[in-house]
Amino acid sequence: MSTVLFESSNGLHRVEDIMGMPIGIELRDVELDPAILDEAFAWLRRVDDTFSTYKPESEMSRLNRGELRLDEADPEIRGVLQRCEQLRFQTGGYFDARAAFWQGTARARIEHPSPAAVDPSGLVKGWAVDRAGEILDAAGASNYCINAGGDIRTRGAALPDPSWRIGIQHPLQHDKVAAVVAANDLGIATSGTYARGEHIVDPYNPAPPQTVLSVTIVGPDLGTADAYATAAFAMGEAGPEWTAGLAGYEAMTILANETVLFTASFPRVPPEG
Repeated sequence: MSTVLFESSNGLHRVEDIMGMPIGIELRDVELDPAILDEAFAWLRRVDDTFSTYKPESEMSRLNRGELRLDEADPEIRGVLQRCEQLRFQTGGYFDARAAFWQGTARARIEHPSPAAVDPSGLVKGWAVDRAGEILDAAGASNYCINAGGDIRTRGAALPDPSWRIGIQHPLQHDKVAAVVAANDLGIATSGTYARGEHIVDPYNPAPPQTVLSVTIVGPDLGTADAYATAAFAMGEAGPEWTAGLAGYEAMTILANETVLFTASFPRVPPEG
């Protein structure tokens, strides 16, 4: 684990490598003790140790191997898996922690060996960041931004600015942004090929969608936004119509031909000029 802490007149910015990615917390409440970040990062490390499907000793790995019964697992696992089932129903099965997935360049289809074998990663990251935000809230933080590999939770404002301005990376031109979101109390999640390649599949036709490049969902709960973004991406060209009907959440979809579609109230900053 590596840690980087930046101090400035505007507050603190700390970064740690957790869950295989850099996770940064930027805190703009200058009067607060920097130690409040310790508990938030300790929580994120605990989530990684519990839920990682890459760590053989994690409870999730042991559960998938049949070495641990669900009723013996951490209550947080049971709660997350229950929420995954709710989201599977809400998304018509397009978000499914039990779905087959493609692995490696051979794209060999892997069928999970038992009903208990799941990968809830599509929910866990956003859910964990939301909970880290609650830890900061309880410590008195009012203005912060948590960025976990591009999934973002904002609270308050980027003082002295009145809001946080979040750039959504273009899925093909990685040195450019596709849109800028003005955010205060908001979760922002994006699904696409980006760094992990073609890891999202349509569970009804197990292959990566070819008609969409990325989906960004914004809303009050980052975990839910993360799952919705995964589901909408898996839907392919049907995703934009589905996201238009989401209550309390807005979407930006970039199609394979680079057409950009926004739902009516997506909080983007108008382009200059």
